[in-house]
Amino acid sequence: MSVSVSQSNLLPTGAEFQKGLARRNFRGSVWGRFYSLSLVVAILALIALFLNIINSAVGYTITVYEVEPTALVAGGDIGSLDANQLVGILQEYQERRLPVYVRDNLSVVDPSLFTQVAISEALAGHTYPAELANLTVTELSRDQQASILAANLPLEVLRTLVRTDVIGEKVIHPYSLNESLFERARIDAELLEAQEDEPNARLEFRSWLNFDFLINPGSSDPAAAGVRTALFGTLWVIFITVLFAFPVGVGAAIYLEEYAAANRLNKLIETNIRNLAGVPSIIYGLLGLAVLVRSLEFITQGRTIISAGLTLGLLILPVIIINSQEAIRAVPSSIREASFGVGATKWQTIWNQVLPAAMPGILTGTILAMSRAVGETAPLIVIGASTFIVTDPTSPFAKFTALPIQIYQWTARPQSEFRAIAAAAIIVLLVLLLLFNATAIILRQRYRKSLQG
Repeated sequence: MSVSVSQSNLLPTGAEFQKGLARRNFRGSVWGRFYSLSLVVAILALIALFLNIINSAVGYTITVYEVEPTALVAGGDIGSLDANQLVGILQEYQERRLPVYVRDNLSVVDPSLFTQVAISEALAGHTYPAELANLTVTELSRDQQASILAANLPLEVLRTLVRTDVIGEKVIHPYSLNESLFERARIDAELLEAQEDEPNARLEFRSWLNFDFLINPGSSDPAAAGVRTALFGTLWVIFITVLFAFPVGVGAAIYLEEYAAANRLNKLIETNIRNLAGVPSIIYGLLGLAVLVRSLEFITQGRTIISAGLTLGLLILPVIIINSQEAIRAVPSSIREASFGVGATKWQTIWNQVLPAAMPGILTGTILAMSRAVGETAPLIVIGASTFIVTDPTSPFAKFTALPIQIYQWTARPQSEFRAIAAAAIIVLLVLLLLFNATAIILRQRYRKSLQG
């Protein structure tokens, strides 16, 4: 039986075809330009963000010193001094405060009892001469108090004490990089005004992001404040987060993809997991506060690192499960069939064939989830992370602060110098995120090479 095709159903030819082709090419070029413009806008937005942060983190400052650093050490670099030299400066300029330094930095007893108990009890766990064990701190000479400080306090703490209590560095007015470059006349005029009240006021070019900023603990003085404690707290929290979320998330993905039957219950579970990935982070903070901080306080010790880590672990768990499912689903069925064909069991196939093939995608999803957890502030605020703490966390049950909390606390302060150190802390946080992403790329490439080799 013959089939006739009408002329109207034939493809266009000649001029009509060229006209239609030109129209399609024009549409394609319009969309191509739109996509290119979108990329340019995104890049410009990132550049503007980065320049704004740099603009706040670097610039001139009008600074006053109670004691010139050059009067303490040649060149004014107190970073070159050892512990005994730093304590010697404290003893010379702040001799009466030596017992206070011992109490605030070394005592393990209640401050009201510090002067009443023996050194062996007040300074338990610290280094001191054995002959002083039964004496109280008020019975010690100034030299003995100084030797205890030199033997126990880290160098960065001693430097901070010298800067704040001896040098007395005070930033009167910080200026942005833009102001420093283009408004020097106004800055010089304001410097002259400041020198009328503070004759020692001087103009310095300062980068708020420096080595001291990285190694100093938090401080109420912006000139001496640092992010060491917050950085350690962030790393502790992320470690607990990944330690919980990675095995649980990958295990759940393996079950849902390889073992779970295709029934309504499992489909409902998968749907809810995807819904949980979109729940606002503050809801997870409320969950962590109710369950981990209050109900399980006898285990977590309340507002501690482990409570924060488990809360953020719950936050990123749906993301890890979804990404791991997609990575496992992308493994070709032929790999499974070949493994079964040589007599491997289901678990052997998953462990030796499926997981290695899916691991690059799983790791990429995990690192991206970690990057989200690093920048979360709302859950940490809800569960009660400290906004000011100078003690480095040493265990999962320690009190803590984190970089997002520290940045939030500094930006909430009215003084412009705190906004400058907040910008420096943002740079540290961005570098940390870049390191996580670089780690993901390196691990992914290594797994790919191992699979190909």
